[in-house]
Amino acid sequence: MLGGLWGIISTIVVGLILGVIGRLLAPGAQKIPIWLTIVVGIVAAFIGNWLAGVFGVRHTSGIDWIRHIFQVAAAVVGVILATGIYAKVKGGQRTGS
Repeated sequence: MLGGLWGIISTIVVGLILGVIGRLLAPGAQKIPIWLTIVVGIVAAFIGNWLAGVFGVRHTSGIDWIRHIFQVAAAVVGVILATGIYAKVKGGQRTGS
């Protein structure tokens, strides 16, 4: 049970880190809530892992820098998309996080 809980916690932490990096690197102001930042980061982690597998660089010796680059790129794109979608869903009102 503790292993499952740790997996959930680590997924949220990785999602938060990737989401924040995506927000920092995305152009313009991102007016999305923190929960959406975390969701974008979690999805970006999965997309980055998948892309690394497609390109055959998911598992390398040492730190998987290329996989992390794919994850960060996916987070940036995800934040840009989420910002646009969130603004439309909120009726054009841009609220703070």
